[in-house]
Formats: sequence, structure tokens, C-alpha cells
Amino acid sequence: MLPDIGVFGPYTYLVTEVVWGTVALALLWRANALRMAAKTIVVLYPIAYVWDWYTLTVGVFAIKLRTGVDLLGIPIEEHIFMIVVPALILGIHENLHGLSSESNSE
Repeated sequence: MLPDIGVFGPYTYLVTEVVWGTVALALLWRANALRMAAKTIVVLYPIAYVWDWYTLTVGVFAIKLRTGVDLLGIPIEEHIFMIVVPALILGIHENLHGLSSESNSE
């Protein structure tokens, strides 16, 4: 049985984004890939925003346990999500492949 993180009430989604965002930041820091990740996220963000705005607008999903703060038509947590997810993916990728390729070339 998974723990009930709903105890954070309307801040539940925000708390999860901060936790996973911290993990992503640590991975990118470890891989010395912060600048590379930032460039990629800046390019991906507009696409993710339009996709997210559309799916929320047509009712594909509803987000419970959020702050209720919207920015540009979508929850603030979704904006954070669109930064955290690619950052986490890039952080994992760079730690698996970036660091291993450096050690193989030595």
C-alpha cells in the first residue's frame, strides 16, 4: 500500500513537483549538465505548454489536490511539471551515458 500524500491537501501536486525537481536538479548538477538541460527545456516548453493547455481545455484530465493558481490558462504546477520532467529525463540520461562515456575515454 502506498502512503497517502494527500495530507498536503491543495499543495500535494506542488510538493511532488518540488521533490522530483530537486532530484532532477541534483542529477543535472552531478552530470554538469545544467546549461545543456536548460537549453533543451526552453525549446521543449512551448510545445509542452500548448499540448498541456489543449488537453486540459478539452477535459482529457482534471487535476485535484492543487493550489488553484493558474498562469496563462493552466495550473502553476503544470508549468513546473513541464520543466521537471525533461530535467529528470536529461539528468538520468546524462548520468547514465554522459559520465560513463567520459570514463570510457580515459
